[in-house]
Amino acid sequence: MSESVVVEGPLFGMGHVCEKILSDLPDWFGIEDANKDYAKKSETLPTFIAKIESETVGFMSLLIHSPQSAELYVLGVLRKYHRQGIGKKLLLASESYLKEQGVKFVQVKTLAALAEDPNYEKTRVFYEGEGYVTLEVFPELWDPKNPCLQMIKDI
Repeated sequence: MSESVVVEGPLFGMGHVCEKILSDLPDWFGIEDANKDYAKKSETLPTFIAKIESETVGFMSLLIHSPQSAELYVLGVLRKYHRQGIGKKLLLASESYLKEQGVKFVQVKTLAALAEDPNYEKTRVFYEGEGYVTLEVFPELWDPKNPCLQMIKDI
């Protein structure tokens, strides 16, 4: 399946894509206010989208913090396309773009293992498999029920 995936970007004005895909992922993105914030920010952030034929099936928005560092701000792939290499293709395209911009370090924030969520365990395994390592856990950055894990990669 992943051979027919085309990744485009960076694009801007992708809030509608963000909103559509996150609505399909309530086990990861179940907080409506947070989803609205993701969509609003995805309007102005460089975003990569994954398409199969004419259907947009995934996206990744990037937040540039400094000339040397960036963040994988939000990533989503429609549930029916999970485990088909689409997230990896989005990640590779994003990292390639960031390298071209001179970025050296990329971070991602996700739910820490303290929360014991099987869906986010898959998320952490995905990032670890792509070379991201734990930098720090912030137990109350978001709120006590959602401890934040910050992971980083030298690209």
